[in-house]
Amino acid sequence: MYINGKWVDALSKNTRDIINPYNQEIVAKAAEGDERDAKEAIQASRTAFDQGDWANLPANERGEIVYQIAHLIRENNEELARLETLDSGKTIEESRADMDDIANVFLYFAGLADKEGGEIISSPMPDSESKVVREPVGVCGQITPWNYPLLQAAWKIAPALAAGNTIVVKPSEITPLTTVKVFELMEQAGVPSGVANLVLGPGHNTGAELANNENVDLISFTGGIETGKKIMQAASVNVKNIALELGGKNPNLVFADADFETAVDQALNAVFFHAGQVCSAGARLLVEESIHDQFVEELATRASRITLGSGFDNETQSGPLISEEHRAKVEHYVEIGKEEGAHLILGGKRPDDPELQNGFFYLPTIFTECSSDMKIVQEEVFGPVLTIEKFTSKEEAVSLANDTIYGLSGAVWSTDLEKAEFVASKLRLGTVWINDFHPYFAQAPWGGYKQSGIGRELGRPGFEEYTETKHIFRNKNPEPIHWFK
Repeated sequence: MYINGKWVDALSKNTRDIINPYNQEIVAKAAEGDERDAKEAIQASRTAFDQGDWANLPANERGEIVYQIAHLIRENNEELARLETLDSGKTIEESRADMDDIANVFLYFAGLADKEGGEIISSPMPDSESKVVREPVGVCGQITPWNYPLLQAAWKIAPALAAGNTIVVKPSEITPLTTVKVFELMEQAGVPSGVANLVLGPGHNTGAELANNENVDLISFTGGIETGKKIMQAASVNVKNIALELGGKNPNLVFADADFETAVDQALNAVFFHAGQVCSAGARLLVEESIHDQFVEELATRASRITLGSGFDNETQSGPLISEEHRAKVEHYVEIGKEEGAHLILGGKRPDDPELQNGFFYLPTIFTECSSDMKIVQEEVFGPVLTIEKFTSKEEAVSLANDTIYGLSGAVWSTDLEKAEFVASKLRLGTVWINDFHPYFAQAPWGGYKQSGIGRELGRPGFEEYTETKHIFRNKNPEPIHWFK
């Protein structure tokens, strides 16, 4: 762990084996901290914010340090990508692309550091000056997930540092390797002691301390909805700022007039990329009835050909699930789908290939004859499981797509752009793609409606999450008002 500018073991001296989900080999040992380590990191962060120079450093100087982090990530792209694949099981091609995106995130927020100086506003009072400024929130606790370990960390670390905050980062205890490496790079880039702290350990004690501790001014969490609700409750102790990204059950709407080939290809990518372990996965496919059967047949044929394997094998198209525990969760949902009456047309089991038996693999799975009242349709499975529903009109498509507690993302496929824009305007989602699926970039905000979360990451809103707004009023000609004689 990295606390107050020093690399340290857990106070308990406990460690955790980090497992490659492809074959269950131990690839590293990591410190296993608890609430005591988190308290030390929080105190270091508190002292650095209250007594250090980081928050008061000229914004362009902070931006330069964040820029250096981006440069070092690019220099170490291949090592970081390899660690990410060992950690998460995803393909090395995906991991390399992630590292490019991560560097771009740091570059973007480095550029914003000195662009948010506030504004002069018109005052209705004579002889006065009024301005609005943005200041850092303070100490930020940041809890990141296992599916995109470093990418999700970058979305939090880069804007927080650029805005002048101090941070305590807790990555998932099962995928910490790339976050540890980037903290080495941050130290190399010149981030001062105490400004950036890294604690490792499970959520129930290490993460919970970040949410509960009154010295933390903001808690940012990406992960499951039930944990997110607990964090909201814990944050009420000192009414700390909260930023939550809690996943989704994302609708992918295909109209009959869509480009058939592209829509089929993208529907596969939407749900089976990274074995479906993506918060924005298009796991809920809605197809216009007139093309439903043809679309499903082609989709199932192609899904059956997806190559599973090691992330380091160039032939691999999809890697394993992250853990035995998570695979059991996916299997449980598949059984629920069967019991609910959904029709299983593909997958629904572990692969038979002997070379995959040591990994946490699960076959691409497709259910048809689904309805929006089914758990398999409503709840986030977070695996390679697709449910398919029918619709007959754009109004029905919108109604079905919005019939969920989530509201993160979704897509509309149609060559009728007027219809596509109409549907997009009616969807209660934080991101809607038209004739595409999955693109995101640092300049555009990311987050969800409803129970998909609170706040936004990326874009200017992602920077503003890490600032407080202050109004400063100055009377240029003060004089007594003689209200009290």
